[in-house]
Amino acid sequence: MKTRKLGTQGLEIPLIGLGCMGMSTSVGFNTYGKADEKESIATIHRSLELGGNFLDTADLYGPLLNERLVGNAIKGSRDKYIIATKFGFEIDSNDQVTWRINGRPDYVKKAVERSLKNLQTDVIDLYYLHRPDPEVAIEETIGAMAELVKEGKIKYIGISEVTDELIRRANKTFPITAVQNEYSLFERTAEEDGVYQATWELGIGLVAYSPLGRGFLTGQIKTPDDFDADDFRRSIPRFQGEQFYKNIELVEELKKIAAEKGITETQLSIAWVIAKGVTPIPGTKRVKYIEQNIAAAEVSLSREDMGRIERIIPLGTNTGDRNISQSF
Repeated sequence: MKTRKLGTQGLEIPLIGLGCMGMSTSVGFNTYGKADEKESIATIHRSLELGGNFLDTADLYGPLLNERLVGNAIKGSRDKYIIATKFGFEIDSNDQVTWRINGRPDYVKKAVERSLKNLQTDVIDLYYLHRPDPEVAIEETIGAMAELVKEGKIKYIGISEVTDELIRRANKTFPITAVQNEYSLFERTAEEDGVYQATWELGIGLVAYSPLGRGFLTGQIKTPDDFDADDFRRSIPRFQGEQFYKNIELVEELKKIAAEKGITETQLSIAWVIAKGVTPIPGTKRVKYIEQNIAAAEVSLSREDMGRIERIIPLGTNTGDRNISQSF
């Protein structure tokens, strides 16, 4: 797969990463359907075969279960993968999420040691602050993360779900390699609130989680009943009531463009994110979908294509509240 530089600090990654969150349960719930550990690990291995060696996880996912799964999957081949993980949602000594955001320096040190152990590695390639702690100055948290770089425990620093102001403050403290925010044809707030522009201006890579609108842009979702009873998407306004069916209409229009190009709606949506200069990390836990996703790296969208797509879903289109409390 083609690669691109993420930020200006030296990290080079494939055009498409693999979001691993759905490969394990999170706080007892399935995310995007039930997961099978064997199939999940096979998906990670198949991704590597296709050039997709950039894996994204977090200590929150499980909690801790997802990092452990990734650690088992890469065992014996650690040097072939680029591993990104996150910390910030406080996890206590009993491995339970307190739901407090903790960015204190002492917790930064505790969290990284736990992640290193879970991932069975000596160094994390990209370490994100999952959410900024409202009670701790961003400079203090980033300063503690910078110490981890100096100690050789992490290589690059990232931050997630932040404002343009926090990006600038963080970057003054220590060079930030990546910002990870939700971004897709259904979620373009980053272009409206200055985040997209700030990352370009500062030479920071923008990584898009949920680049398929939490599955909506795959074209596979037809009715609210397509979700399991415990699927967390049932609580997101985008998937409820009249808004659900308005969004279905938008996807149907995208489907026409995809059909003309001989690709899937999934591939069209991923290719759009790449064309915007953003790195998508679509999540999947199935081999057939990782193959489909990675094939999107070969899709070329012209200026005319981009214009047609964005006329269907212009900047500012209401696709329903994404429910930030459910966004990880």
